[in-house]
Amino acid sequence: MRYTVPQFIEHEAKIIGPLTFKQFTYLAIAGAGCFVIYFTLPFYLFLISCVVLGLGAAAFAFLKIGGRSLPAIIANFLTYSLTPKMYIWRKKEQLVAKIYKKEEKPFSAKATEDKDEGLPLKIAGKSQLKKLHTKIETR
Repeated sequence: MRYTVPQFIEHEAKIIGPLTFKQFTYLAIAGAGCFVIYFTLPFYLFLISCVVLGLGAAAFAFLKIGGRSLPAIIANFLTYSLTPKMYIWRKKEQLVAKIYKKEEKPFSAKATEDKDEGLPLKIAGKSQLKKLHTKIETR
């Protein structure tokens, strides 16, 4: 069976008319700011500040640079600017632990001790599977 593969997965749903919820929020905050400024400042300052707020809100809502929105670019810039840039690698000193094998001996064999008692464990050679793989690859 063939299935259709979904595309445009990162597409945000249009909630309020042709706007997504984020876009509507940015424009609504700017509109609320202009409403408050209308009653607090003289008319010429109101016009100037509303133009600035409107352009800023429009940039936040609609401007995309390299496929990323303006708030994401500003957040990445601030994260990069405020985090330390110097990475220093220091190797941690670790103690080397020696592993000795301990064999269980029957009570009668206590008198005779093996010569390799107390020697470190031997590292096993290549596994049989690796040897078989090498043989197959070289033929």
